[in-house]
Amino acid sequence: MKLVGLTGGIASGKSTVSRLLQEQQVPIIDADKIAREVVEPGRRANRQIREHFGDEVFLPDGHLDRPKLGDIIFTDPSKRKILNACVHPAVRLEMLKQVLYHWLSGAKVVVLDVPLLFESKLDRFVGTTVVVYW
Repeated sequence: MKLVGLTGGIASGKSTVSRLLQEQQVPIIDADKIAREVVEPGRRANRQIREHFGDEVFLPDGHLDRPKLGDIIFTDPSKRKILNACVHPAVRLEMLKQVLYHWLSGAKVVVLDVPLLFESKLDRFVGTTVVVYW
């Protein structure tokens, strides 16, 4: 199975490329989507965030208050590191699970849609990298 990394900046057209590939039945593993899922109520990353940041960054239903958390992490790099330590391992594990699923399903190509592919050092796991640039 060939792993392809898909990356690009904001408003570069990466989502359009991803959608077009998906329309061609190419499996897409979307890191942003996974990052939203792993912080849902009841998930380990959600509990870890609560331990480190407290109840004030959560809505009454247990979901993250993203604007409030954003205010904290974008003004304090040490807090951003803590958040990343809570979320990134869970995202990577879920991505691995999905890669294994597609491999076992016989997929010939799987695309990892990762906005910060190089920064997160996930580029070393893909055979080909596609950078969408506008």
